[in-house]
Amino acid sequence: MSLYILPKERLPGFVDNLRAGFRVVGPVRTETGYAFADIRSADELVLEYPTTILPPKKYLLPQRETLFTFRTGNAEDGTQQIEVEPVFQDVQPTVIFGVHTCDMHGIVLYDKVFSQGYKDEHYCARREQTYIIGIECLRPCDDASFCKDMGTLTAPPVYDLHMTAVDDNYLIDTGTEKGERLLLANVEAHLATTDDIRRLSQTLSAKWPHFRHRLKMTKDQIPSLMAINYGSHIWDTLGERCLACGSCTNVCPTCFCFDVQDEMALNMEEGERTRIWDSCQLREFALVAGGHNFRGSKASRVRHRMMRKGKYIQQVHGITGCTGCGRCQRACLVDITIPGTLNALYDEMQIDLSSATGA
Repeated sequence: MSLYILPKERLPGFVDNLRAGFRVVGPVRTETGYAFADIRSADELVLEYPTTILPPKKYLLPQRETLFTFRTGNAEDGTQQIEVEPVFQDVQPTVIFGVHTCDMHGIVLYDKVFSQGYKDEHYCARREQTYIIGIECLRPCDDASFCKDMGTLTAPPVYDLHMTAVDDNYLIDTGTEKGERLLLANVEAHLATTDDIRRLSQTLSAKWPHFRHRLKMTKDQIPSLMAINYGSHIWDTLGERCLACGSCTNVCPTCFCFDVQDEMALNMEEGERTRIWDSCQLREFALVAGGHNFRGSKASRVRHRMMRKGKYIQQVHGITGCTGCGRCQRACLVDITIPGTLNALYDEMQIDLSSATGA
């Protein structure tokens, strides 16, 4: 792929041209922070933003969507039959503008989860119509971020275009052919020169000292750390504090649990099946027939979430289950954090090892 240079003054024209043929969404300023929303004017788009309340996953996996409608009835021979009609809602050409690198890593996971094995046709239909335009993070979002620890501070190969602010220009890397076509068809950009590439390299190198490490271990050590501490008393301590509100999973870019519900019309002959976001932190999530709940305690639910982020997703999909975006820390009302939990587990392990060796 090629590297292009786009003067910042041309960005509004690029956005407005895109709006003529696509649904364009991106980070905008709201009363409570920043959020991905539909861009009605290029002036609304904010690329130098700390982070958003929700990740852009809501455009690939909506909070609520209808999967299909159904109708029941009797055939001529008297047997009952059901007619099913798939529904693909909100599938339209969409450009998600200004995606941070951590959120792009979340999209990489979603692509694996919903495109491999049992293919989710609703996700894939929406994903095929979506363009990802990323923006390089040159400063940490805030003290809650730990993307450097999780290896998500660089852009994964999931973007169509990726922008880096360099002086008065954006250096735009074309990740896909359709991304390059999107760029050249909607704005005048020219190929970067050797000097442009040099300045880009200097900009990327200069950003790393601004990001600090928050974990006492490397991300490769996290799965083993979680396995060793499965029976730790720390889970009980966190369970006593947890409110089981589900805020952490709602804002997470890698959580994808959902509930499926059938809703019947009043005539009891037709209805629809819907998919809605769910949370493993809610008591009802693991409630099964007979009233049994296989994760009835808050401690077991907190542990399950942490194990998924630190171990299970890595085992199944080979990539991190936590992007280090820090959203769960900002959303948690009782200050339960992933870095705090991992560091506490690490410290406890060091104490146990010291006791075992007589140090």
